[in-house]
Amino acid sequence: MCGIVGIRDAGGVSFSIYYALYALQHRGQESAGISTYDGTRLYKHKGQGLVAEVFDSAVLESLEGNVGIGHVRYPTTGANRPENAQPFNFVYRDHIISIAHNGNLVNSRELRDEYECRGQIFCSTTDTELIAKVFTDEMSNSGSIEDAVHRCMRVLKGSYSVVMMIDGVLYGFRDPLGIKPMCVGRAGQALVLASESVAIDALAGTFLRDVVPGELICIDDQGMRSMQIAVSRKKAHCIFEYIYFARADAVLDGALVYDVRLKIGQKLFEEDPVKADSVCPVPDSGTAYAIGYSARSGTPFVESLLKNRYMGRTFIMATQKEREMAVRIKLNPIREHLDDRSVVLVDDSIVRGTTSRRIIGIMRDAGAREIHVRIGSPAIKAPCYLGVDMPTREELIASDKGEEEVRKRITATSLHHISIDALVEAIGIDRSNLCTGCLTGCYPVDIPGEESSPPPVDFLDGTYQTRLESFGS
Repeated sequence: MCGIVGIRDAGGVSFSIYYALYALQHRGQESAGISTYDGTRLYKHKGQGLVAEVFDSAVLESLEGNVGIGHVRYPTTGANRPENAQPFNFVYRDHIISIAHNGNLVNSRELRDEYECRGQIFCSTTDTELIAKVFTDEMSNSGSIEDAVHRCMRVLKGSYSVVMMIDGVLYGFRDPLGIKPMCVGRAGQALVLASESVAIDALAGTFLRDVVPGELICIDDQGMRSMQIAVSRKKAHCIFEYIYFARADAVLDGALVYDVRLKIGQKLFEEDPVKADSVCPVPDSGTAYAIGYSARSGTPFVESLLKNRYMGRTFIMATQKEREMAVRIKLNPIREHLDDRSVVLVDDSIVRGTTSRRIIGIMRDAGAREIHVRIGSPAIKAPCYLGVDMPTREELIASDKGEEEVRKRITATSLHHISIDALVEAIGIDRSNLCTGCLTGCYPVDIPGEESSPPPVDFLDGTYQTRLESFGS
């Protein structure tokens, strides 16, 4: 998860980065940070908490410069410590560098051991610092940024979208499989790199395109240049981005997430129709699914659970106890919409099952007669090693249970998960270009002890084709 943004403009960028991070807050709630550069000096501020808690006007005004990067953190690798907040800032051979990263490396332990055996030291436990080590290690040999990114793409195994600022030049690159999203846009004279197009929308900007997997973007006072560093014959876009992570109004690799979720809801009815009095979403992540289900089935869409809008995402809270305690505060039943009613309850996924069981219990206490659960993702069978916080099979309710047993555990009247084929059809991207590791247990990168089918990647050694892009005024 995590959200990243990089902006270069003719004027100051700190407030623009702040607004962009605000739009990406759903991608991480643990910490936030911004680094800017004014041509001679690096300015930085980061801290634990939400974007609005970490920054105020005085702090933003102190972050001077016309180029900068920002980050909101969701921890998968690295503990909840202040030193793990990003961007990661350092000086290397008189170069002032700032770097932020979204993703998760599967070979971080091996790489860290290798560098520590060579006498390197680390001041954090994040993958981001490790990426910086790989990058600067190659810089010391070739002095070429393109070669350094090339080395990163060869050595790093896993998911990564990276924004980086070196002496006021903004860079962004995406792993060759395109597991984590990244796009580029324009807002006035500013060029923007971001995890999702919603960050560009927040600046009243224009979404230009997705960053191509394996591509390096360079933005300086001459404009934007792109170089293809690596090419994979197949991609592995994270399927969970479409199911849950991305905001519904985001465009990811050519697909509007809201439309994908509407189609998923329609297919949920087509695969397993049921008669009911109303269709109710688990807000907000289940809303688009429920609208699609209602439209296809003709069953009225009725909000029967009211969300406390001041609560964050319970899925990305740090502990299971926090997640469970937050459910009652987060969702309040509307008794008049539930009393003696048969309800289709639509949600994006069932991970551990405890939240679903609590929600169903709340609805039954409010008088619901039947609760038919429909889920916009297939059953999650395996852990994710590439950026989702569900690391062990023991935590996954469906890892060793069939759908009927899961139904009994969550106490639903009936239960249906969308099929993988229907999900892929709704996304509109060929299954061979999606990462379905959490659904199938087969991963697009080599992971010890797991089944994998990594596609071949071609690295364009020393033949980078630089393309200057023009987007008009």
